Amino acid sequence: MTVGEVARHVSGTLAPKFGGGEAKAMMYIIFENLKGWNPVDIAIKSNEEMTSFMIGEVDGVLKRLLNDEPIQYIFGNASFYGLKVRVKPGVLIPRPETAELVDVIVKENQQKDLQVADLCTGSGCIALALARNLPFAEVIATDVSDVALSVAKENNKELHTGIELLKADILKGEPSGRTFDIIVSNPPYIAEREKQNMEPNVLDHEPSLALFVPDNDPLIFYRAILDYAGNALAPGGKIYFEINPLFADDLRRLAQSKGFDGVELMRDSFGKVRFARITRKDN
Repeated sequence: MTVGEVARHVSGTLAPKFGGGEAKAMMYIIFENLKGWNPVDIAIKSNEEMTSFMIGEVDGVLKRLLNDEPIQYIFGNASFYGLKVRVKPGVLIPRPETAELVDVIVKENQQKDLQVADLCTGSGCIALALARNLPFAEVIATDVSDVALSVAKENNKELHTGIELLKADILKGEPSGRTFDIIVSNPPYIAEREKQNMEPNVLDHEPSLALFVPDNDPLIFYRAILDYAGNALAPGGKIYFEINPLFADDLRRLAQSKGFDGVELMRDSFGKVRFARITRKDN
């Protein structure tokens, strides 16, 4: 089979399950990881023969994808805000919506030397992207998961971002004694009752610790972070959250009850209320 034939075989095999656009995107990811080729390379080499070994590798990936294994775990990496970050089972896969939140933060905060905390960092993707794109920012990232921290440390080393990584449990108010201009978090926010509507590739493979919260207390992490920010957020500082649209109004009321008047809810590119910006007044 030629390169072009293999590319069409991949897209055609995946399209019934994932849709045409997603299948094509996966095809590009497969070629990038197995051959180091970009879409232009694939087009230029479309008439070249592929080895039987490489065709077997491609088919092995297809089988895993059709069994609902996330492509990011298959190859051990994910693209995020211009970076390629390592991921593995036990660590949440970065989402495009989270990159949108990073973009909001970067565009709104171009002051130098900001002190930034990323709580529940997972792979470190938010902290890594902010360290790369905020001028001379000092960024710390925390997580309670040893697996997540080990992956974040690998990413920090490979990308030379210089973030400070700490094991800390935000539900216990850690880390203490620090003050920040920006606190950002994409904490667990999916209620247990929402599991029935989730795709198997997420439900069966991604870490429950990073995804789910109790039905009777879906804002448990936001409450803890807002309490923490009462002491840790500098005057004029901002909190940025990725949120569950189902609980957006509840989060607004919670933040206001904690003394934060400047609460703004923002929509993602799909029109869902996905982010919150919470500002502390200067006085």
